[in-house]
Amino acid sequence: MKKRALGDDRPASQLIDEKIVTLGDWRGEILARVRALIHEAVPDVVEAWKWAVPVWESGGILCTGETYKAAVKLTFAKGAALADPARLFNSSLEGNTRRAIDIRQDEMIDEAALKALFRAAAEHNNAA
Repeated sequence: MKKRALGDDRPASQLIDEKIVTLGDWRGEILARVRALIHEAVPDVVEAWKWAVPVWESGGILCTGETYKAAVKLTFAKGAALADPARLFNSSLEGNTRRAIDIRQDEMIDEAALKALFRAAAEHNNAA
């Protein structure tokens, strides 16, 4: 189920575009870059808008893209089941299912490792 304002039937991609523009700062830039990396890593990814945040899916939820004052948080729905050799997960580590990556202003993203994590999430979802 997609959560939107009553009567708002705009495509998720448009809502994500608007979110990036509305942020108008480093968080929008990071969210846009992450979005591009997801599409590079998982070309058949589906964009959704749930819980008032961007969601990327392939065989299930890959991750959400939440924005906070101090970070952009990528929450991987089944992150605990994924190998993370680059140790990107740095948040929500105590749970049995989800894992998250908090990206703060001026932090460098290991793009190759992040794309590998997106692919691993898609493979995990599609294998189930």
